Amino acid sequence: MSIPDRDTTFLRERGYEWEVVPDPAGSSCVIVRGFDVSGGGFTPAATDLMVRIPPQYPMTPLDMWYCDPPIRLSTNGQFAQASEVIESHIGRSWQRFSRHLNGGWRPGIDSLRSFFALIQRELQGAGRA
Repeated sequence: MSIPDRDTTFLRERGYEWEVVPDPAGSSCVIVRGFDVSGGGFTPAATDLMVRIPPQYPMTPLDMWYCDPPIRLSTNGQFAQASEVIESHIGRSWQRFSRHLNGGWRPGIDSLRSFFALIQRELQGAGRA
C-alpha cells in the first residue's frame, strides 16, 4: 500500500528517513527512523516511530503511534501517561502511545501532517510542530 502524495511530500519536506511497510493485518505502517524525542524530555533521545495506516485512510482517522525502542521520561525513568502498553506489529515490539486528535478526524483535511503535529507536541515539546 502506498500513502497519499501529500503525506509523501510532508515526510520528505521534514527530511525524515522513512518507509511504508505492509502489515499482515491489512494496514500499512509508516516508520520514521531515528525520530528525535530529546526536546520532549525522553530517553533514549531517538526512537523509530510508527504510525499505522488503516486501509480506508485518509477517510478513516489515524489513531495512536508507536515507538521502538521504548522511551521513558528522562526525569524519573517512567513511561509517559498512556504509553505503558507494548504491542507486536510487523515483527517488532512497539510501545503504544494512546493519543488521539482532539476535535475528531476531518476527512479530506487531516493527514499525516496534522497527526504529526500531535506527535511532535507530545514527543518533541511544544513549538516544534
